[in-house]
Amino acid sequence: MKRPFSIFQSIYIKIPLLFIFILLIAFQFIAVFFVDQLETQTANNYKENMNTQVDLLVNNMRPILSEADLSNDERYSRMNQVLDSFQQSNAVYQVINPQSYVIATNETNVANAIGRRVNNNEINQVFLNQRSYVAEVYNPISGIQQYTVIQPIISQESNQLLGVIHAVADMTQIYEQTGDVMGVFIQSAVFSILLTFIVSIVLSQGLTRPIENIRQQAIRISEGNYDYPATVYGQDELGELAMTINDVAIKVKEAQELTESERQRLDGVLRHMTDGVLATDRRGNIILVNNRALSLLNVSHQKAIGMSILSLLDITDQVSLETLLSNDQEVLMNRHDGKIQTILKAEFSLIRRDTGFVTGLVCVLTDVTEQEKTEQERRDFVSNVSHELRTPLTSIKSYSEALSDGAWEDPDIAPQFIDVIQSETNRMIRMIGNLLDLSKLDGGQIKPEMELLDYKRVMTHILDRFEFMLKSGKSTKGFVIKREFTTSDIYIEMDQDRMTQVIDNIINNAIKYSPDGGEIFVSIQESHDKVTTIVRDQGLGIPQKDLPHLFERFYRVDKARSRDQGGTGLGLAISKEVIELHGGKIWAESRENSGSSFIFELPYENFEIIDEGWDD
Repeated sequence: MKRPFSIFQSIYIKIPLLFIFILLIAFQFIAVFFVDQLETQTANNYKENMNTQVDLLVNNMRPILSEADLSNDERYSRMNQVLDSFQQSNAVYQVINPQSYVIATNETNVANAIGRRVNNNEINQVFLNQRSYVAEVYNPISGIQQYTVIQPIISQESNQLLGVIHAVADMTQIYEQTGDVMGVFIQSAVFSILLTFIVSIVLSQGLTRPIENIRQQAIRISEGNYDYPATVYGQDELGELAMTINDVAIKVKEAQELTESERQRLDGVLRHMTDGVLATDRRGNIILVNNRALSLLNVSHQKAIGMSILSLLDITDQVSLETLLSNDQEVLMNRHDGKIQTILKAEFSLIRRDTGFVTGLVCVLTDVTEQEKTEQERRDFVSNVSHELRTPLTSIKSYSEALSDGAWEDPDIAPQFIDVIQSETNRMIRMIGNLLDLSKLDGGQIKPEMELLDYKRVMTHILDRFEFMLKSGKSTKGFVIKREFTTSDIYIEMDQDRMTQVIDNIINNAIKYSPDGGEIFVSIQESHDKVTTIVRDQGLGIPQKDLPHLFERFYRVDKARSRDQGGTGLGLAISKEVIELHGGKIWAESRENSGSSFIFELPYENFEIIDEGWDD
């Protein structure tokens, strides 16, 4: 939060105030020292001057008072002449005889002063001690500061006290002069302060302008604006600071651009990753999640951010946060979204600083549903193959042991046992052949030998073969095969052997599971880009729950019945692989007790009719 601004917080004002403060302190010391010295020196000079004048006056008065032949008038006249020379002085001089009477003075009102008896303790002390008295005292009556000098007049011949000189000087003018000097000093101080303030304001601009410029640049840097560098006003320290700030701005801009580039690159990587990525803080709360993770978890970004990763992944019962923060972990999760089951693998890694301090977690989510499904199919495949091979091998072993035990000698039983052994052997051979075909199809080892063929002729040839087999007496069920073909000529790019194998598997299944005397309906329909073949029987039908699994390997609707009829559970799986190899698709439609329909589509282009003949 921005603090309220005060003018006294500005360096623009602080610098002048600092100068004024320093100047005031300087004037304080100067005034105390200078004025005191001036006053003392002036007063001392004045006092010395007074002392000198008094000494001079004593020297002049001594011969006048010592000469005994002078009359009083003549003595008085000569003393007045001496005092007249001190008339310009602001001091009052009195000549007092030993009887304490004023006998001469320079006062204005001489008549009142002459002959007046002086009753003064200081004068009396001088008469007694015959030593000078000097004092500066304040006269409360007149309210002035006075300097008093009382000096005895002693005869040089007889060492007799002739009188005293009493001089009183008014010091007010001296102190007033000192006050005037102080006034001039104060005026000059005020003028100096004003001048200093103005000059310091001007000088402070030279400091504050670069500083304010640098401050504005710092504000722009904090706001992410690097296009207006600070102005360099000189080559002093502030100029170097401005250049440094500009260099910092350039480096911050480059670092921010690099960081932004890295962030965008990281965002791009996270956004297009096929795996989900989540990152947490040390408390396990989500701070980053990519789109793939949101899709896998079926959650919104707003809801995920800040949520506990254990709650988001619903693995609270499987693992604790302390366990995740102690070491790298891997957790499998089963998630159900309606009828769809998804298996996710969560791989947790720790985020550490250089000091080893753990600051959070990174979780990579991988959809392993297909992998787990493939792994389960592999296990089921191995189990089914083992089971399917074990059944005929057990039969062969049992009948072989019976023959070995002597059943071969029985002309009625031996042929039956041998027929069973041959049947089971052929069944294993077919199964192994189908497994090899599936293995080759899975590994891409079977490359269809594509050729342009008349599809209706191929289908007619196959159906004629089945009708011949049914009429030849090999079947006693009395099946009828009905055909409904389009009138157009259909030419398709296909591998004849593989497509024959597909059609044989589908029609064989229709014959196996149709009732005696039933009809098998075969239809060929065309559109502008595909050919649809439908094989429909009148059997028991297939339950709806089994339809999605019909084309899985080893899957049987009725396992016991299929095994009795010699089925391996691989025919439809092979048919699906071959149809998809040709770019088509196959599916089944059925209702229980209403027969089944197997439909497959092949890509088709309406070429011109090409008669290539037919080789039986």
